[in-house]
Parts: sequence; structure tokens; C-alpha cells
Amino acid sequence: MPSSVISEFNYDPETETLRVKYVSGAVYDYLKVPEEKYVAMKNASSKGTYLNQEIKVNYQFRKVDLL
Repeated sequence: MPSSVISEFNYDPETETLRVKYVSGAVYDYLKVPEEKYVAMKNASSKGTYLNQEIKVNYQFRKVDLL
């Protein structure tokens, strides 16, 4: 998954939460994201572009403070 912005991401289908870890180290949860959006992001040629155009503008998010 090469991306200049995202280091990794995963999805919890029970809570419909998409967790994105950025290259900077910041971690965000995007809330109530349908599973098909996660699958589309996995298959997108540019994960960062998909995130910006389809996820960030349409879903609420919260910053995750990891210990």
C-alpha cells in the first residue's frame, strides 16, 4: 500500500469505523463509514486522494490519542 500520506488503515465493520494512521504519526477514526467505502479505498490507485475526496468531506472524525 504505497502512499505518501497514509502509512496504514483498517476498518471495524461492527462499529463502521475507518482508522487511518498518517505518515506523520497522527491517527484518526472516521465514523459511520460504510464497508463499501473502505473496500473502495483499499482498491483505489491513490489512497490519499480517495480519502480526501470521499471520506474526509462526508464523515465525522476524531483524533485518536495513542498511549
